[in-house]
Amino acid sequence: MLNEDKVKLMTRMAMYETRHGAEDFKISSYYRKDYTSYHTVGTVIWVTIGYVIAVAVGALAFMEEIIAHFNMAFLIMLVLSLVTGYIVLVVMYGIVASRFYLKKHNEARQRVKRFNHDLTRLNRMYEKEKKQ
Repeated sequence: MLNEDKVKLMTRMAMYETRHGAEDFKISSYYRKDYTSYHTVGTVIWVTIGYVIAVAVGALAFMEEIIAHFNMAFLIMLVLSLVTGYIVLVVMYGIVASRFYLKKHNEARQRVKRFNHDLTRLNRMYEKEKKQ
């Protein structure tokens, strides 16, 4: 005979496994700090690559003006503004990425805990059914 509670529980668990399961299990296999640090460093690397590409495109687009105003004071101001812009951008993206991945890890961890709790409940149902 089918147990309605057991079927509902198994359905909920199967839906979780198809939606979030694989990704959540992978995320929760990391420690929170390791996961956050790893992905924040990756974000900073990609921001750096994007910034270098944007500066290169900007330099090519405005090459004529750069050459026309080329002197030591202009060069120092240009380099200082590029470095300052880079530092501000990296710090902002680093903070946002850190918080985003921390939240993502916490949510995945909670869903995995809920899944493990459901798994324990299902196991108890089977044990209870086996004793009867």
